Amino acid sequence: MSQSSIISSPRIAFFCSTFLQPEMWHIYRQILALKNFTPVVLTQKRKNAETFPFEPLHLIPRDKWRFLGRFFEKHITGLPWQLSESETSAMLQILRGEDAKILHVFFGNVAVHLLPLLRNSPVPIVVSFHGADVAGGRISPQIQKTLEEIFARAALIGCRSRALGDDLVKLGCPAEKLRVFRTLIPQKTVYEPRTPPENGAWRILQACRLIEKKGLDLSLRAFAEFSKTHPEAEFFIAGEGPEKEKLQKLAEELKITEKVHLVGFLSQPRLQELFRKTHLFLHPSRVTEEGDREGIPNAMLEAMAEGLPIIATEHGGIPEAATNEVEGFIVPENDVPALVNALGILAKDDNRYQEMSKAAFARIHREFSSAAQAANLEKIYGELLP
Repeated sequence: MSQSSIISSPRIAFFCSTFLQPEMWHIYRQILALKNFTPVVLTQKRKNAETFPFEPLHLIPRDKWRFLGRFFEKHITGLPWQLSESETSAMLQILRGEDAKILHVFFGNVAVHLLPLLRNSPVPIVVSFHGADVAGGRISPQIQKTLEEIFARAALIGCRSRALGDDLVKLGCPAEKLRVFRTLIPQKTVYEPRTPPENGAWRILQACRLIEKKGLDLSLRAFAEFSKTHPEAEFFIAGEGPEKEKLQKLAEELKITEKVHLVGFLSQPRLQELFRKTHLFLHPSRVTEEGDREGIPNAMLEAMAEGLPIIATEHGGIPEAATNEVEGFIVPENDVPALVNALGILAKDDNRYQEMSKAAFARIHREFSSAAQAANLEKIYGELLP
């Protein structure tokens, strides 16, 4: 962006409570993709500055007495804790000082704590929901009340998939305020042909937070069955999370420990390298008992952009990104035999594997290009300009 365009383009402020967690590349790419707006970041915690360099960034100090308000709200009112008066005042001052025209708050579960800001904001506010922050409607009456006020006060509500938008409407969001904007993902412009492995040495990958909704236990059980007929196969799990120990124990019970590699959280370049070295992407998402669900898994889109056929589930926004038997296989939730069957079909049909690889790459290039999604996002922001 030229210096003149920076000066003349309207400023948009982004609030992310932590800027940024290691897995939040999608947020970083979205902010950097803007061409017709000048981004400004507000946050209360700065992390991984070397990985996510950005200026201008305003760090809003946390009110040291906020814990008293949290205690009162948690134990007396049952409502979510809220920004203190000093925190709200600091954010309002920054918005005015930066001459911001719009404020975009990332994550609905962050916005529930920002009602003082929404009630006093001098600019239109966009609140975006990404998946776990919707919880399928299984929320307390207090949170429901807070969400209703967010829906009323926000100028627009963003979501990562149409399925997520449907959930938000059920929670009370006016349909006319909803806007879908997809994740921006790194993409190649030229397809690099993929070939199945020799001697059945399939390398299967799942990349995600190690949490229940990702269905990692289903992946392990399906891989255990698959490896009985493909003893040279390996399964790579990239990510960290609270389910790690449970998954390690399950791998031991299934007697596949030597074939399963928990490689931990990977930087973006290392994850892309692993995409290139593997043959299939497995992601059997499911709705948890608490109602946690996906929008569209970012890693799945990134895998498809690298030409990896996918095996995933009829869950959340996944069917909006892949069609059964085209870019891979989309099977019912919690159906291990269906996962095993899909793995087996791809393992014995080289032509089908290669067709699905090309289709996965083409789908992302056609419908999820970063340029198209950035332009769509700027069009949405443009609706709020005077």
